[in-house]
Amino acid sequence: MRLGETFARLPNVPPFEWLQQRLTMELRRELTYLVVLALPVACIAWTVTHEELFREPRDWCASKSQVAPGLLRRRFFYIFTCEYCFSHYVAGAVLAVTRYRLLYDDWRGYVVAAFSLIALANLYMAVFARLRLEIKEERLDIAAKESSDTRSAKRMRVG
Repeated sequence: MRLGETFARLPNVPPFEWLQQRLTMELRRELTYLVVLALPVACIAWTVTHEELFREPRDWCASKSQVAPGLLRRRFFYIFTCEYCFSHYVAGAVLAVTRYRLLYDDWRGYVVAAFSLIALANLYMAVFARLRLEIKEERLDIAAKESSDTRSAKRMRVG
């Protein structure tokens, strides 16, 4: 469809306003994809670098990252122990699979998308880590209060 035909079908909308609406819709769509694609990047990076499911391989990589001969080998094994480092590679894989680009339709779109995905995924992981820490603190406070209440109740029965 040619541009003139598009404008002919939209008689009530001035051409520049239509173009602005189109660009706004495209940007909203790209940003929505960014927010959604950052979730699996964050989930995969967090799971590999923190959860019990990958504890043994992660411990092995951590030990190799300290004793492996050569700087490149040590850095390679370190990648699997650092969520920030690992998120770069996960974001690269997600971009390769989805071919997602942000703002530009050429190689610059991949670069902008990669760094945006990494930043947003790390923001998600930081919020998640803080949330887990707060939940753990609340559980410890509750457990301490319950054990204190239990001791008080035992003293009352004995005394």
